[in-house]
Formats: sequence, C-alpha cells, structure tokens
Amino acid sequence: MSSPTGAKIIARGLHDLGVSTVFGIVGIPVVEVAEEAINLGIRFIGFRNEQAASYAASAYGYLTGRPGVCLVVGGPGVLHAMAGIGNSNVNHFPLLLLAGSSETHLVTKGAFQELDAISLLTPHTKLSVRPPSLEAVPDVIRNAYRTSWYGRPGTGFVDLPADIIQGVVEDADEILVAQRVPDVPRAGADEAKLFKIANLLKAAKAPLVIVGKGAAYAQAEDTIRELVDKTRIPFLPTPMGKGVVPDSHSANTGSARSAALKHADVVLVLGARLNWILHFGDAPKWNPAAKFIQVDISAEEIGRNNGDAELGIVGDIGVVVSQLLRELGTWTYNPSVSDYTKLLEDSKQKNEAKALKAAKQDSSPLTYARAFDVIKTALHDLSPPEDGGVVYVSEGANTMDISRSVFTVEHPRLRLDAGTHATMGVGLGYAIAAHEAYNGASGEGVSGPARQKKVVALEGDSAFGFSAMEVETMARYGMDILIFVMNNGGVYHGDSDDANEWLKMQRRSAEGAKEGGLRSTSLGWEVGYEKIAEACGGKGFLVRSPEDLERATIEGFKAKVPCVVNVIIEAGSAKKLEFGWQASSKKPKKGSKL
Repeated sequence: MSSPTGAKIIARGLHDLGVSTVFGIVGIPVVEVAEEAINLGIRFIGFRNEQAASYAASAYGYLTGRPGVCLVVGGPGVLHAMAGIGNSNVNHFPLLLLAGSSETHLVTKGAFQELDAISLLTPHTKLSVRPPSLEAVPDVIRNAYRTSWYGRPGTGFVDLPADIIQGVVEDADEILVAQRVPDVPRAGADEAKLFKIANLLKAAKAPLVIVGKGAAYAQAEDTIRELVDKTRIPFLPTPMGKGVVPDSHSANTGSARSAALKHADVVLVLGARLNWILHFGDAPKWNPAAKFIQVDISAEEIGRNNGDAELGIVGDIGVVVSQLLRELGTWTYNPSVSDYTKLLEDSKQKNEAKALKAAKQDSSPLTYARAFDVIKTALHDLSPPEDGGVVYVSEGANTMDISRSVFTVEHPRLRLDAGTHATMGVGLGYAIAAHEAYNGASGEGVSGPARQKKVVALEGDSAFGFSAMEVETMARYGMDILIFVMNNGGVYHGDSDDANEWLKMQRRSAEGAKEGGLRSTSLGWEVGYEKIAEACGGKGFLVRSPEDLERATIEGFKAKVPCVVNVIIEAGSAKKLEFGWQASSKKPKKGSKL
C-alpha cells in the first residue's frame, strides 16, 4: 500500500464524514485535494469566483440540513470567500470552508499568497484551526464540521498549508478514520414554561404564529402544520419561511401582513429573529402591547429587541412545537372573541384585489407586476405548486420585494432570497446549490412530492451582474436553470424608457456635466444579458411583451440547458427609491432594550 499524501487524507476525511459535494475554485495547492475528492466519488463543482462558490456552499447547508463544503486557495481566495462566511453567520447556515495556504516554514517571508487566515477569520467563524500535523487532519476537519453545524449554525474554517497537503505519511495506520458526525442533538422545553405559554395563547384575542427560515432549516414543517391546523391560529411566514405551512392555507396572513402585525396581541415566533425584517417587534408596525414568545436554537436571540426573555424557549423547533401541541390539547382559537380575523380578511381582500389589478394591467414596457403574473401563470401550468417542483431564487430589491407575494410555494425550502443581510450577488450561487441539492446524484435536499425540481432564478439586472459568469458554471455541469433578468436599466430604477433620452444622459456624463447625466443608480441601456447564456452553450431570450414572455417561460422551463430570459421592463425613473421592508419604524425611545 502506497503512503497517502495529505491531499488524499483530507479528501478521505471529507468522504468519511459523508460529504458528497464540494463547491469551490482550485489552484495551487488545493487542486490536489479536489482531484483526490473526485477520485473518491465526491462531486466537485468549480465556480468562476470564490464569492459565488461560498454562497452556494452555505445555501447547500441550509437546504440539506448538513454543512455545505467550500474549497478555495489561500490569500485572495480566502478574502473572496469571506462573503460566504458573512452570509453563513448572519443567516445561520452551516458552512465548512477549507483553504490552502503557504508552507509553514515560509510564514512571514512573503510567501506565495501568504495570509494569516486564522487571525483574520477567528472573529468571524465559530472555529478557525490549522492541523498541527498530517495525522491530526481527519480529527481537525471533523471538529470544524461538527462545530459549524451544532448549536447556532455558522462557519468552521480549516487552514491547510501546502506542506500538509503535499506531505506524505509513512505509516498509513497512524491516520485515524474521521467518524461520521451524528445528527444535531435536539432539546425541548421545561413543562412549567410550556404551561405558561399555552395559557397565554389560550387567553389571546389576536394570536399570531411567525414562521421563519429557521423553522424551514429545522425541517419542522410537519409539527408546525399540525399546530396551525389544530389551533387555527393565523400565521405569517417570513420570506424564506414560506412553504413550511402552504401559502394556500386559509390561515395564511401573508397578504394582510401589516394588519396582522398591527393587531396581534400574542405572537409565537418560530425560527425567526426580531430584526429589521420583523421591524424589531416595535410599534408602530407592531401592536405596542404584543407579547412575543420566541422559540429559537440560540439563547442569544431570546429577549432581543422587543422579545420577552421570560417567555422565550431555547430548543429545537420541532421538539418544542410537539410539546406545545400536547400542552394545548384540544384547544382551538375562537375568532369570535374579537374582530381580529375580520380585520385580517378585509385586509387580505383589499390587498389581493389591488395586486390582481396591477398583475393584469398591460403596459409597454412591462411592469414588474405584469411580468411576474405572466411567469407565474405559465410556471403553475407547467408545474402545479402542490407538486413542489419549482425552487424560486430571488434577489434584487424590487425584484425580490414584489415577487415574494406573487410566487406561492406549498412546501418548505423552495424559496431562497437575499436573506438577513439583503445580500446582492447570492442568486446564481444559490441556484446552483438548489440544483445540486434537489437534482444531484446524492439528492440530499427533500421538499414536496416532486423528486426533480426546476430551479427558477428571478434576478434584478443589478443583482445578476454580481455573478453573471456563473451561467457558464451551470452550462458546464449540465444544470437546466431558468433565469429571468428583470431589466429596468438600473439599481432600484433606470433613468429613462426612451433610448434617445438615455443616450443624451450618457453623453452628458461622458462630458463631465454636473447636471443631466446618468445617476448613481444607472446601468446600461437594455443590456443584452441573454447573450451570456448563448455564449456559454445555453439559450437566451429577449422579451418585451406578455406573449413573448409566456413563450420564453415555457421554452425555458422545458430546456435542458441554462436559459436567461432578458425581460425589458419599465425604468420606473419617476418612482421613489424605497425597499418596502426597510421602511423604518419610529425611532426607539431612550432606554429601549437591545
């Protein structure tokens, strides 16, 4: 038996942990690790930028419930991958990042891509570690993998010097096998706390359940659906909490969001944080008398902002909700105790009627609402939502904000968006992760009846530009992802719907004029984004009308290659800059809780 190299030991360590897919970009010295991983049957997906690769790995962790793995070179590769570390930590997605580094004997000498990654990343990861020897590699990787996953998920980082990767162990028996990490231990709540919470819910006149992406990550859909079905408490999903309970459920208050927040008096928060997305739990968005019952895996979240630490529960959502169901017994919310449900229903009808009117209003150029309605209608005909056959990825301020309520999902983990940091540039990496999680050979992602899923990315033109070259990655690996680029020629909005007027503004900018030129939000005029797909072996469509958009959606859905549909929409230059969910609540009073 030949003596194993460090690269083989690293790859074997990943294989022993059950890792089936690695995302990243290779170079010296980590290319040897990637090749050894491929030899062991691990699928390596090579990206065009470490940023997109790290985003993909973090999303893969969210979709599968086990850490996603990213492999990059040292120095600049680590710096680029820091975007994924931040994304992992703020969204609490489990990520294992492996990076090469210069030889240990050359540290401080200005070696190739030298970077003290351990010092750099320690404040931003749950664990940053360098194996002290070849023999320690399997255990170090296992520890970083486990740490990224257990407790509040985040990033585990392993620095792999070139002399470790390229080293050779004389006695293979000295290398321990990395034992597979058991599933995360799941904790429940104490009986006294459950009794108190159950009585609070029973006494509520206007209860509300918030379903966050933490509930989707915890794969707690069965118990949460049972809770809503049995108690009939209205629920509100956060953007990535959609589908834990079907959007079509009669208790869904998504289209009456403002009314639900304004009137709820007891709020059960399952896997969501009282951050900007939920307006910190503060008035005037929320009822100032509302009591918040937080259920979270992280003790740090309990009592944060307007939460009540005395009512919060640290534990696994599935376990806690099961316990709460037993405590509630046969109790069902009686809507006759207040006018709460009538207020919600009136708000639903008003908002849905307004949305329907906007969706059916033809204009040239197309509006967001009209374009999304055409896409939704075609997709629902091709794949009914109850089948769970479509995964939606959405990014771009207006694109994400408007599409959130248009595209309904009936099963969890079928909607990905910019998340807690509202990060632009995650979309194509997320789309690749979703394709691999649901359609890859390992099939680690599970949601709904449909085994194979079509991944549909709804991209703002600005957001698309962050990682557009990953279309080539999709083409190279045979991923039939359907991408819609909502092209309004700008960040938030474009400058004009008239070509001559736009060219005049461009000339003014080129001349250095102080007035009448392109604004800071400007992008190019009707850029041909569809040609990127064509150049990479996919299909591209340029559409301006509802009829052309419908045809492109159907053809793109059926295509076996990546497709980019370039949708020309109104510039919206006369509209106010505003991201709906960022509309601020009133300034907190002095002495308010942090």
